[in-house]
Amino acid sequence: MSASDAPQPQRADAPLTRCATFLTLSIRDTPEATKTARSALSSLDDLSKNITMRDLNASFVCTVGIGSDAWDRIARLPKPAELHPFQAIKGETHTAVSTPGDLLFHIRSERRDLCFEFERQLVNKLGDSATVIDSTSGFRYFDNRDLLGFVDGTANPVGPDVSPSVFVSNEDESHAGGSYIVVQKYLHEMTAWQALSTEQQEGIIGRTKLDNIELDDAVSGQLSHKTLSTIERDGVEYGILRDNMPFGNPGLGEFGTYFIGYSRRLWVIEEMLKRMFIGEPPGLHDRILNFSRPVTGSSFFAPPSSLLAGLDDD
Repeated sequence: MSASDAPQPQRADAPLTRCATFLTLSIRDTPEATKTARSALSSLDDLSKNITMRDLNASFVCTVGIGSDAWDRIARLPKPAELHPFQAIKGETHTAVSTPGDLLFHIRSERRDLCFEFERQLVNKLGDSATVIDSTSGFRYFDNRDLLGFVDGTANPVGPDVSPSVFVSNEDESHAGGSYIVVQKYLHEMTAWQALSTEQQEGIIGRTKLDNIELDDAVSGQLSHKTLSTIERDGVEYGILRDNMPFGNPGLGEFGTYFIGYSRRLWVIEEMLKRMFIGEPPGLHDRILNFSRPVTGSSFFAPPSSLLAGLDDD
C-alpha cells in the first residue's frame, strides 16, 4: 500500500484544547434511524469544516467512535479484531461499571461556543434517530491538572511514539488507521480527598503534586496509580493516549474527571483498568478509587475518515 492509498486516521492525536464535549448516543434500531445516523456520520467532515471556518485558530476537531453493538448496522463491515462492549470489572471494593453507547463524539476546541454549536447542529441532524446517553463538557484546568490537583496525561506518548501507540496497523489491516477508545466518567469525593495530607495524596498518585516528579513505589505491597496504570509485557511498555478533561459544577457539588483513552490495542486499556480495580496483586486496588467513582464505562472504535465518508451510499 502506497502512502497515498493509506487510510487517513481521524484526529485522535490532536493536541489538548481548552474545551471539550464528550457526547455519547444510542441509535434507535430501525432502518430509518440507521440511515439517518450513517448520513450524519458521512457528512461529519462538512459539518466540522463549517465550524472550523468560524475561527481557524481555535483548533476545532471532532473524533467519532462506533460501539460494538452498533458496528454491524452502521459500518456494515467486519468488526475490528478487538472491538466488544465494555466489560464491567468488579474488584473486592470498587467496580468499573459498563454503560451503553452506540456512538461517541469527542468534540474539541479552544472555544466552548464552537463545541456547543457543533453539538447543536449534530443533534439536529440526527433528530429522533438518536438518544443522548451522556453529554459532558470539560475544560482545561490550569497547567493540565485534574481537580485533584495533579498534572494529568504525563505518561502520554509524544512525537514519533504517538502513531504506533494509537493507530491500528498491519495486525488488523482492514482496520488500519483506526483507534480503540475507552471512556469513563469519574466523580470525585473532594471533601475526603482534601482531608488527606499532600504527602498522602502524592503516595496514592505516585508523583509530586507541585512539580510532577515521579516517585518510586515501595519494593512490594501497595502500588501507586502511576504504576498500576503502566502496562508492560515482556519488557515492552505499551502506551495509550489520554485526553482527559476535568468537569464539574461547584454550586451543585459536582467535581469529576472524564477519562478518554485512545489505543492501538484495546487490551492495553482493559489490563490497566483490571490492575486498578482488582489490584496488583489482587486485593490491593488503586487507592485513587477510594475518592473517584466511575459512573459510566464504554468502548468504541474510531475508524479512518475514509470509512465515515463512505457511509452515505444507501
